[in-house]
Amino acid sequence: MGDLAKLRMIKAIHTIVWLFYNVVIFYMLYAAISNRIDRWLWIGFGLIILEALILLICKFYCPLTILARKYSNEQTDNFDIYLPNWLAKHNKLIYTTLIIIILIITIFQLLRR
Repeated sequence: MGDLAKLRMIKAIHTIVWLFYNVVIFYMLYAAISNRIDRWLWIGFGLIILEALILLICKFYCPLTILARKYSNEQTDNFDIYLPNWLAKHNKLIYTTLIIIILIITIFQLLRR
């Protein structure tokens, strides 16, 4: 398998992982807003904490980004994922903000009980 094929495979896997986390995060937002504080919400928080730990270990780079660097010298923010460049560039800010909002709503819902 050539470098371009390897890069495309990494990009596809990275995009699938990104989509998975979108489902997790938007379920968490729905659960927090609708006061559905269930095990799936807590599993979501666990997955987010796991992702945060991995990013901390990898100096705030996704391991798939680090792997993709071996197969590309491209400098765009979306060289390693099938997303628009603006979204890849602001991905961490957008989703960190969403997670903070979800956490605040969840705490508010728990205090109202």
